[in-house]
Order: sequence, then structure tokens, then C-alpha cells
Amino acid sequence: MRRLLALLLLWTAHSLAEQPVLRFSMAESWSMPLVRVEGGQPVEGLVFDLIQALAREAGVRPEYHVMARLRLQQAMDAGDIDVRCYVSSQWFNDRPGSFVWSIPFILQRDVLVGRPGAATPARPEQLPPQAIGTVLGYAYGTLEPLFALGRLLREDSRSQQLALQKLQIGRYQHAVSNELSLQWFNQGLPAEQHLPIQAVLEEQALGCMVRNDPAIPTQGVLRALVRMKQSGEIDRIVQRYGAVGYSEEISVVQP
Repeated sequence: MRRLLALLLLWTAHSLAEQPVLRFSMAESWSMPLVRVEGGQPVEGLVFDLIQALAREAGVRPEYHVMARLRLQQAMDAGDIDVRCYVSSQWFNDRPGSFVWSIPFILQRDVLVGRPGAATPARPEQLPPQAIGTVLGYAYGTLEPLFALGRLLREDSRSQQLALQKLQIGRYQHAVSNELSLQWFNQGLPAEQHLPIQAVLEEQALGCMVRNDPAIPTQGVLRALVRMKQSGEIDRIVQRYGAVGYSEEISVVQP
């Protein structure tokens, strides 16, 4: 029995060693429910669970690179990461030629958030000139004209959670958040302290980007995401954290 167990452990170690290593990026600005980082490595969260499941399905070993959001593009250009997930094509002015897009799998809504008790809907263009809570390195397409005119001023924080915490204590009167992070933030507060949504700013379909390089199994990763979507595994992961799956009819062309 001991010999059988030793052979099994040896076979498992050998199988893992043969799996290709893929470098996945993680943005420092993310917080739960997207990811929780301990000791410089992710340990839980929606994106972490998704990548872990993707790695199993594609037969690869994930290596996580946690970095500032402003460094992500530089890392992509330098070939320092292989896969970037939870990303939208709307975030790029030019299509990254060295990466291939996956199918979209989650719908993100960016919302304007007010202080507790501010239940009256308010469009950003209706707001008086003021600072508004934002996240460093994030672009907010619908607000850019107001930033350019000086009607609204960015007050950047390093993470989405920190931006909401500053709103909670009255550092400013409004902030921008993705709806999922706001839901997670509010669930730990009494109902009367919840930060209310005052307007939906935009919706974005998010997926993954995989480096198009013959040295890595690009098409295998893309196919794995298709299988996970078709089996319902992706939807189960995103629903576990209260997110909304991308449910529009998607025409999937097998790579």
C-alpha cells in the first residue's frame, strides 16, 4: 500500500510538472468579491475561482502576477503575462495585436453611488461641480467629458473598496463603482447605512485575453472557456458572488 501511494504521488507530481505554466495578471486595485490577496498572492474571489477552474479545464498551472493596474498594459506589451481576465474591449483604444479575445462571460455595470439616504436618482451631468470618488488607472467613458470640462474632478483611490470607504465617511458626496463591488460592500452594513445607486453609467461585457504565442496553448485556453460557458460552470461561479453572467445570445465560433 505504501509503495502504491508513493507511486501515485510520484505520478501526480510528474503530471503537474508536465503541465505548461501560464502567467495570469491580477490588478492590485481589485478587492472582494473579485479577489482577496494575502502575501502577494490571490486566495479567493470570483476572478480567482474562475482562473482556477480555467486552469483545470485547460490543463495548465496558473502563476499569478499581482500588479498595479497602470502596469498591466506595459506587462502585456513586454510579454510578461499570458492571460488577462475580467477585461473589456472598450478599455482599449487600439486592439492589442498580440492577444486574442475570449468569449464574454460576465456583465459589469458601472454605477454612480451616493451617500447613505441619498435615494433620489441623479445623473452625473446634473451634479454641481465637485470631486467624485474614482479608482486610480480606471477610465470612465461616460464621465470623461465632464472631467475634461472641470465639472467633475477625479479623486483617485488605489482600490474600489477604498473609494467606497471614503464615500461612506463623507470624503466626497458621490463615487463610481462597479455594481458587484458595491453589493459586496453594502452587505456588511446596516440597511440604513447602505450606499445607494443613483444612476447606471455604462454596461460592459467582460472576458479574457490570451497571448497569441505558439509557446503557450492559446487555443486550448479559449476552447476551455467555451466549454465552461456551455456547461454552466462560469455562470455558477459568477452567481456564487452575486454577479450577473453575460446571457445575451453569443455566436461562438470554435477556435
